[in-house]
Amino acid sequence: KAVHSHGSGDIAGIKSVLLEMTTDTGITGWGEASPWPVFTGTAEGNARALHVHLRPHLIGQDPVLVEKHLFMADQVVVDCPEAKAALETALLEITGQIYGLPIAELVGGRHRDKIPLSFSVANPDFEKDLEDIDAMYQDGVRILKLKTGFKDHAFDLMRLEKLREKYGETLSLRADYNQGLAAYDALRHVRDLEAFDLAFIEQPVKRHERDVLAAITKAIDTPVMADESVFNPREAMQAVQMGLCDVITLKIMKAGGIRRALEVAAIARTAGIETYGGCMFETGIAHAAGTHLVAALPDLKLGCEFYMSTYYIAEDILTDPFPVRDGYVHVPTEPGLGVTVNREILEKYTLETLS
Repeated sequence: KAVHSHGSGDIAGIKSVLLEMTTDTGITGWGEASPWPVFTGTAEGNARALHVHLRPHLIGQDPVLVEKHLFMADQVVVDCPEAKAALETALLEITGQIYGLPIAELVGGRHRDKIPLSFSVANPDFEKDLEDIDAMYQDGVRILKLKTGFKDHAFDLMRLEKLREKYGETLSLRADYNQGLAAYDALRHVRDLEAFDLAFIEQPVKRHERDVLAAITKAIDTPVMADESVFNPREAMQAVQMGLCDVITLKIMKAGGIRRALEVAAIARTAGIETYGGCMFETGIAHAAGTHLVAALPDLKLGCEFYMSTYYIAEDILTDPFPVRDGYVHVPTEPGLGVTVNREILEKYTLETLS
């Protein structure tokens, strides 16, 4: 529906790899790999990882042995966490249909039935964003995350001022730089944002500038969230050891699936680090998987950002709308993912099929 700008680049659409996995008894599971080249990887690379390298190891295997297959994937293909997330989602959906359970129940149990929804304010045309925000506010959305650092500092401050002036404390506001600040003066910029009582400031500096991120975390009162700097359990351990951040974004596309993201959450929990339900540029398939991840977390205070299906893309590939109502994502209760792919719509947007 619009261009979304970030500190690391602009994006105006979704380019995903969808995995359809079918058992010999006719049960179908869906998964999605949703990469972003400047962040995680490419759609082309993940498609080949699934089709060329992982597929031969899965033919004839028991789909219920999910952890066995994930271990295999790590041995066969380096990186490509989005492909591994798609693989895991499809396996879990099949397992859920076999046992009649939603995915959240398979990975630890449901802790909540609905999750507060955050929308990312990222349109370079802020007046258009204001119109969309008004509509979402009427829908019950009360969390906004401003994408910052893609224009100038004055633009970021102006938007925060306008939103606080118009909505006061009825909104929870956050800021996300997507690595957009130069390390040498990042602290000066983020300190200016503290006046707006933000829930967190996300990833102000580059992924590899972890020492700088840790120094910012120690220097300001506003909680600092690591996104690009923490992908997997190993990096979560490093984050704890160096006092990197106060919050970690959980994304199945970074971690390599729901189970690995839950491992990141467990490490964060031991150190008193909060977590947040993040996403890439996804369809309702990956959003549903992320929803089951967040539903299975025992502690969650900051909500999730699974808004793409409802407020960003012109048309999703699901038969029924992704379950957003009254400012919340409602956790599906049906077996597996709990959403159904509309094959007619999928065919309309398919660029290539590997089979």
